[in-house]
Amino acid sequence: MTAQIIDGKAISASLLDNIRHQIKQRTSAGLRVPCLAVILVGGDPASMIYVRKKRETCEQLGMRSLAHNLPESTSLEELLALIDTLNADSGVDGILVQLPLPAHIDTTCVIERIDPAKDVDGFHPYNIGRLAQRNPVLRPCTPKGVMTMLESMQLDLRGKNAVIVGASNIVGRPMALELLLAGCTVTVCHRFTRDLPAIVGGAEILVAAAGKAGLVKGEWIREGAVVVDVGINRQADGKLCGDVEFETAKERAAWITPVPGGVGPMTVATLMQNTLEALERREAGK
Repeated sequence: MTAQIIDGKAISASLLDNIRHQIKQRTSAGLRVPCLAVILVGGDPASMIYVRKKRETCEQLGMRSLAHNLPESTSLEELLALIDTLNADSGVDGILVQLPLPAHIDTTCVIERIDPAKDVDGFHPYNIGRLAQRNPVLRPCTPKGVMTMLESMQLDLRGKNAVIVGASNIVGRPMALELLLAGCTVTVCHRFTRDLPAIVGGAEILVAAAGKAGLVKGEWIREGAVVVDVGINRQADGKLCGDVEFETAKERAAWITPVPGGVGPMTVATLMQNTLEALERREAGK
């Protein structure tokens, strides 16, 4: 068996086309376009690349983008003051603070300061809580993007054994909530998990999101499984790879995402989708 590739680029392109069409409809109706404010603190090279990609995508869709590039020395108080200003600005629909933040800034405090209605990353406790209660509003971008990919494959997820490797607040935990909402039986693996190979081997749906290159060995993969690799790791030669041993895994899985070109594009497209949704929800008074 050789797995079919889940083409995140193609799926995200379709999603972005739909968003672009909706924005054009808004413009034609005399309504304003969505506005996304992106805050970058410091000069982390990877973060700068991610932020540039988000801003470029806004421009391609006809969305408004506000750039706030702050120096590494920015204090927590200064950052919170900027967030307060953006929260109060009726022309701003989404606020994104690029992570990771410098060590001297309390990330939790920053996330909790963002208005939940403008939290297009979906990290605020209110939005995570709504997802946990099976009544989601703005959902974390990467897990929601993964669900969009799975839905595009027209898989019936109900009753499937789903395993997530990695329990981060950004991906692993909300991914578990998304799959639970879809009717899966969910296991979340972390650094204290015993016998990881056996647990991975039972997964009909596997989401690898630990951020460790090659952590999940290809021979662990169950025959016919759907493998979603969220990991993005840079190797010594500069090339990117995921958390799963791709070449071996693709000989056992039925479906698998590549790295790059899999989940990454879906995360950016979902951010745009969330920003449009945030505007529409505010207009509807929700």
